Amino acid sequence: MFKAINIWKRLDDAAAICYRCFQRLNDGQFCVQSADYYHLPLNENQIKALDKQFLELFIEESPDQRSSLYSTLEEAIAIYDLEFSSDFVSSPQRKTA
Repeated sequence: MFKAINIWKRLDDAAAICYRCFQRLNDGQFCVQSADYYHLPLNENQIKALDKQFLELFIEESPDQRSSLYSTLEEAIAIYDLEFSSDFVSSPQRKTA
């Protein structure tokens, strides 16, 4: 079983990123499943599509098999950012692990 945790980071006055994280309940380890980017003006259809994709990814593959596990959320996010940093620049919509 997993606990979903959204971690938000403001990028500037017009954009934010939401890290879609999970905590594995049996041992407390954390992983980042994906990251969603939001830009003003917000698009309701895009928000719904990102939420749908979040659920689809979870159902298709266990988060602890999709991503590496870490003892803290901060570490999981830092490693995720390192692994996908070049992708963040090229595609501002969404990245999945």
